[in-house]
Amino acid sequence: MIQYSPLWKTMSDKRVTTYTLREKHGMSHATVQRLQRNMHVSTFTLNRLCEILDCEISDVVQYVPGNKTEQ
Repeated sequence: MIQYSPLWKTMSDKRVTTYTLREKHGMSHATVQRLQRNMHVSTFTLNRLCEILDCEISDVVQYVPGNKTEQ
C-alpha cells in the first residue's frame, strides 16, 4: 500500500500547509483529502508535489508491504 506519511513531514519541514497547496498552488480540496486518506492520486499530482516542495518522490510517498487492496 502506498502511504503519504513522508509528505506530511516534508510539508512541515518546508512550512507548507494544505491551505498553501490549495490556495497558492491550485491543488483541489478533493486531491488534498485523497492524500490525507492515503487514497490513490495521479502521477501528475505526485510530480506536482515534488515540484512544489522541491523534493524527491521518497519525500512524498512510501510503500508499505502487506496491505493488499482488492482490484
